[in-house]
Amino acid sequence: MDVIALTERMPDTWSMVAGLLAGGPGLRVQAVGAGGDVGAVGDVGAGGAGRGVGQVGEEAVLQLCDDSGRPLVSIEAPVLVRVPGEAARLLGPDCAAAPTPAWWVEARASTAVKDAERLAGAFAGRLAALLGGTVWPPRAAARAGSGAPVAMGVTAVPAPAAASPAVDVLTDKVAVVLQDRPVVAMTAWLCDALRAALASDRGLQIVTPKHTRLSLPTRSLLCGPPSRWVVRDGDGGHYDGLSGAVLRWGDGAFEPVGGTADGTAVADAFTEVRAKGERQLALSFRTLLPADERLVLGGALEAAWRRLTGGPPVGWGTAEPVALPWSRRRLTEPARGRAPGRTWFVVLGAEERPAIATARVIRTTRGVEEDVTLTVGLGPREAPPLGELPGIAHELVARYGLRSMLAQQRSARRDLTVPARMESPPVPVAFALGAEAVADIGLTRAGRPPLPDRPLELGAPRRPGFFYPLGDGSSASGWTGLERLMRHLQRPIPAPRSGVETDSVDP
Repeated sequence: MDVIALTERMPDTWSMVAGLLAGGPGLRVQAVGAGGDVGAVGDVGAGGAGRGVGQVGEEAVLQLCDDSGRPLVSIEAPVLVRVPGEAARLLGPDCAAAPTPAWWVEARASTAVKDAERLAGAFAGRLAALLGGTVWPPRAAARAGSGAPVAMGVTAVPAPAAASPAVDVLTDKVAVVLQDRPVVAMTAWLCDALRAALASDRGLQIVTPKHTRLSLPTRSLLCGPPSRWVVRDGDGGHYDGLSGAVLRWGDGAFEPVGGTADGTAVADAFTEVRAKGERQLALSFRTLLPADERLVLGGALEAAWRRLTGGPPVGWGTAEPVALPWSRRRLTEPARGRAPGRTWFVVLGAEERPAIATARVIRTTRGVEEDVTLTVGLGPREAPPLGELPGIAHELVARYGLRSMLAQQRSARRDLTVPARMESPPVPVAFALGAEAVADIGLTRAGRPPLPDRPLELGAPRRPGFFYPLGDGSSASGWTGLERLMRHLQRPIPAPRSGVETDSVDP
């Protein structure tokens, strides 16, 4: 169970101590680094908390423990969220009145301890009372009572050495995370759990009730079996929230149950269709620019964003919640510091025009690649801005070293979250190639595809790219056109991803 305090003022050492004391003097605190190293340990009621809390800036997580040092509640270091509406986007309307900016402090209660949720609620409630703010979910602080210490009298089950604070069950095959939020976001904790699972050759399985949705960044990083979104159907069963396959726990993981002779059984709850006329337009592209100390990242993303939404992004971060105001210069700094390793970002738009992007930055021998998927949400009366696509492709070819671009449209939620039920697949509406790819294929072949509409030349006339219209997204003919185009070009194109990351995560 997760409990979150959203406070107006910064949690300092002594306010954190006061929050920790809400659990009673018999508990202990330890600081756990991002790599799993345990820091200072001491009694909450005997000054030990000051040593542990004093390391919040250096350590990733604080843990409230019983007298044997086993964790009951894990508390993430506070994050200052400066992006308006971010709390409501991820936590629902209960947080619409949360302060902006707000300090976001997450406390995750052990699922192995009956009263750990009350302990987490007591901590968050005390923190919000001292610093001004709110607690999510509201019932958590109420259940903890009026501030009296929570009597535990129980002991936590020892956590496996390889488990991160986000992991509830660890087997030889998977790390299982239990979540009950409106939206499962790709938080720093979940990033750590995914990274640790992949590094140990495990999958990550996120278990939620069926009312929960995924954020698009979380969806993009679920990289296929054995990683899954496992949904409780409410009747004691489970199914895959992305495919609908009926699942059953066995041999250390949730796995599909064999159904008919045609394949895996599909849950009835997944097939419930709730069409509202909402749509999403997704633009996936890859750019390549020479590595230069003056290079500032995010230019291609911002250019496309402005054309599709009428304004720039509002925030960015290396996890959710998206905490930092949009700044290409600040976004470039961590990518440069991690080179030649890759860096993963989340970028967010204004509340009135839902848009979100994930971007990977990769330093290669050829230069700096940016692999971007930008998705814009559209209501029933909002026309998709398909007319902007040729201009976007032209600008990316002329200024940002476009390699390839794919635009797709689908019927899906305007708020850009993923429900645990069937949604229509995306339909291609346009494809584009940059000048370098066209030169490799040959100008004549690239410029004469077997399509109804002639391609548009992009960039410099002597070394052009091409934009290929594939339809308006209203029928599956876009897939037929894309397949015909790919066969004609007769060579593997380094196509941008369609929104799902499958190789690795390095937030």
